[in-house]
Amino acid sequence: MDCEARAQPLRVRLMPPGSMALLRRDDKGKAETDGRWQDVRAFMSRLPTPLRKGPHHVVRAVTLIRSASLSDVAEYAYAATAPAESRLIFLAGACPLNEDGSTAEIGDYAGQAAKAIENMRVALAASGASLQDVISTRVLVASDRREDLVTAWQVVRDAFADHDVPSTLLGVTVLGYQDQLVEIEAVAAVLDS
Repeated sequence: MDCEARAQPLRVRLMPPGSMALLRRDDKGKAETDGRWQDVRAFMSRLPTPLRKGPHHVVRAVTLIRSASLSDVAEYAYAATAPAESRLIFLAGACPLNEDGSTAEIGDYAGQAAKAIENMRVALAASGASLQDVISTRVLVASDRREDLVTAWQVVRDAFADHDVPSTLLGVTVLGYQDQLVEIEAVAAVLDS
């Protein structure tokens, strides 16, 4: 099926895994999926990579996998795959460190999560990748308060936007650097040309 960007949005319904049926064009820019309405761009981002070829789409190695048998409450895909020919990039935990090695945003979970994401972007770029190439994350938060974990998670979730990779959010006792509250581990996969 050709899913290239069109002048008019499409109305689509997800069928059993691996199949899809085109229902009709919709002038409101919405697509019907699993009985819920979503923006077409968000819907298209959830299609397997080979189906998401638009005029500005870069083919990515990562395919996010969802199952209708699992809750959609989680704000991430439950699994992800990359083809065998992908180059995997294993990142050290991204820490909220400034260039001089000092801990950024002391006492601020959101600020430290943002700095960790910023540092992760730098490490990914140095590896020839971006956040869109990440296949999974693990977010470590030094707190036993769910509110602190959620604060850090929201920053990470917002940074990844529609590329909602499988993730684990953990509360831990302590992290490695003085005053460190957040660390983000990631694995990425890229297709080199």
